[in-house]
Amino acid sequence: MNAYQQKWVEVLRGANIKGWKVEVNGDDIMVEMPHVTDLKLIEDNVPETLAAISLDIKMPKQRLVFHFHNGHEKFEYILNPTEDDLDRA
Repeated sequence: MNAYQQKWVEVLRGANIKGWKVEVNGDDIMVEMPHVTDLKLIEDNVPETLAAISLDIKMPKQRLVFHFHNGHEKFEYILNPTEDDLDRA
């Protein structure tokens, strides 16, 4: 796990969001939420939410993939995408 990824895990765990389980999976971060979580609402707000909490992270930015799931649905969000990520979109 790299330092940037570790810092994100610390920030997300430190937010103490009820029912969220934040784990590392290789170079990615897995966020498991309660089954009743409206994943569409989370997906619509992820960019702004991560931007707001990233203000506490004072290290060089790296590509990081977040995988969000609630047991029924899932989506991924790439923070600091590379050119390859943007070309695939």
